[in-house]
Amino acid sequence: MTWGRPRVGTSSCLLGEEVRFNGGHKRYRFLTDSLDPYVDWVPYCPEVSIGLGTPREAIRLTADGRLVNRGGTADHTAAMAALPLPADLDGYVFKAKSPSCGIRAVPRYREDGQAAGDGPGLYASRVLAAFPLLAAEDEGRLNDPGLREAFVERIFAAARLRSFLSGPWSAGDLVAFHARHKLQLLAHDPARYRAAGRVVAAAGTAPREQTVSLYRDVFLATMASRASRGRHANALQHAYGRIGRELGRARRHDLVARIDAYRRGEEPLSVPMALLAHYASGGEFWWLAEQTYLRPFPPDLRLRHSV
Repeated sequence: MTWGRPRVGTSSCLLGEEVRFNGGHKRYRFLTDSLDPYVDWVPYCPEVSIGLGTPREAIRLTADGRLVNRGGTADHTAAMAALPLPADLDGYVFKAKSPSCGIRAVPRYREDGQAAGDGPGLYASRVLAAFPLLAAEDEGRLNDPGLREAFVERIFAAARLRSFLSGPWSAGDLVAFHARHKLQLLAHDPARYRAAGRVVAAAGTAPREQTVSLYRDVFLATMASRASRGRHANALQHAYGRIGRELGRARRHDLVARIDAYRRGEEPLSVPMALLAHYASGGEFWWLAEQTYLRPFPPDLRLRHSV
């Protein structure tokens, strides 16, 4: 299985760069230790990029969405709004609660210094508005095993898509790409999987640029949908339907039992997935062996914590 190397934007301080307002960093070890061998980072600090020094006076968001220093004597809103946005990224990890980079729950303040609710940081909100299908999280939420796995799965899927669409593909190549992702997409959103299939079916006659735009959007939207237990179970059942007749009676009954036990919440997803991966490794089931669902990201990351 070829995973590709995702291009992931991140707040520079999370990689250990000393760009925080106090001259320090917020190095996040999951990024620098676990993901680093597999990812091409695109670090960025918008506050440094608008000319603020390190260390520097802290800034904050006002109730009306302006970015100012704590004394309110310097307004950095226009400079932040003029920063260029990233391109060709497969995901982004933002610094939590930063007035520039936070994607949620960033405190806002009235002129008298009192709290006035919260919202996204100024730079992060621009990135997310421009790229609504981008896999984006902050480092705080990535401490949750399920959210971490979902994020990593999305960035590797997006990287495969970006690599594929940037090459000299044919309509037949798109059919094969879509087929390799069938189980993975079904586990996330069966309706969007079928919508993507209609784009693929028309690829031989539709304008190439239209096919690229439509397929990219529906593929990324599918991966952004949460994979539920029921959808995972249905994807597993679909896999069984493709190989069940070729299995011996005992193995067939065992696989069905494991899928049903997972559906009822009695066993983790890793159990039926391990059985399918074992059968795929024998060389008999080429269709199953090519499915990205079985190995959506490098196994050394040890992230399988799905529902």
